[in-house]
Amino acid sequence: MLTTNPQLTRRLFFGGGLAVTAGSIAWSQINRLPFDGDAIDPATAHKLALAGEITLLDIRRPGEWARTGSGEGAHRLDLRKKDFIEILDGLLAGDRTKPVALICATGVRSNRMSEKLVKAGFTNIIDVPEGMLGSRAGPGWIKRGLPLYKS
Repeated sequence: MLTTNPQLTRRLFFGGGLAVTAGSIAWSQINRLPFDGDAIDPATAHKLALAGEITLLDIRRPGEWARTGSGEGAHRLDLRKKDFIEILDGLLAGDRTKPVALICATGVRSNRMSEKLVKAGFTNIIDVPEGMLGSRAGPGWIKRGLPLYKS
């Protein structure tokens, strides 16, 4: 027969609650996103990229591009490249006022890179927070059924 110790049960209950609370606080601090600029959904990013109104960058890694493809109209630029800014400057013909939208898998990396680009002097950065795979911002490029290319 299984018996329970009321003191132990109380400790586990309250201790577990404290752990959950501390974990929630830690997660909210980790998940705090620094960029609070413009954001658009994947469908709008797709439409504007095809119209030439924005430069859309898929900033994920090559392995991610290979697995899922990239959104139609997006330029692939791995955010880990040391010359990321120089390559972006080239895509924009040196005009850092042109609109640039960033997309990654779930919006975390695009958000962080958006902040870095603003600090580097780019004045029209737009985040696509849903990303390719979806996030709490929405279902993402792939689940929305938007066109992909895999080359």
